[in-house]
Amino acid sequence: MATYQSIKHDLDYGGKAGALMPLLTFTSDGSDATAQFTTKIDSTYDEYLFILNNIHGETADTHMAWQCNAVGGSGFNETITSSAFISKHSEDDGTANLGYTTYGDQAQGTGNIRLTHSNNENDQAQSGWLRIYNPASTTFVKHFISRVGGVEETPQIYDWFAAGYINTTTAIDEVQFYFSSGEIQGGTIQMFGVH
Repeated sequence: MATYQSIKHDLDYGGKAGALMPLLTFTSDGSDATAQFTTKIDSTYDEYLFILNNIHGETADTHMAWQCNAVGGSGFNETITSSAFISKHSEDDGTANLGYTTYGDQAQGTGNIRLTHSNNENDQAQSGWLRIYNPASTTFVKHFISRVGGVEETPQIYDWFAAGYINTTTAIDEVQFYFSSGEIQGGTIQMFGVH
């Protein structure tokens, strides 16, 4: 019987196994209204990965979100269609849910795309990732997926999954992260190009 040890080096991925190239890092100074990535999103990579580490917000009962700009655009208000579901579990086992969430949806809207719900206690923060595929395409719309988890009120853990597409055939070259209310008061966001 073959085992991982015997076959791990026998598969040729043809250079498509993926490698992360670190491009930019945002580190909160405790008073940031937004985290903006306005350079280095181009045709160099077919996929861009944003890793959110211990993001802490200023305001209770809010949500972390993102939006983007097409080349030459402003306002971080591209037309997006998305859907989301969440799982959550409370520390006291009083709540344990997995379900579709209508307030995470957007149907051809220009609003923000939720990454997770959040609160502002010192032991409450969010971590996860956002992947945007082929943002430099001038032929196709751009797809994305995200998964961000965090601790919030009760206390309970949220695990928020979202996916959708940016409905433009113009290249996307800017991404912005922010809370629906208040500042980003801690954490880092790293941007990687994926080979």
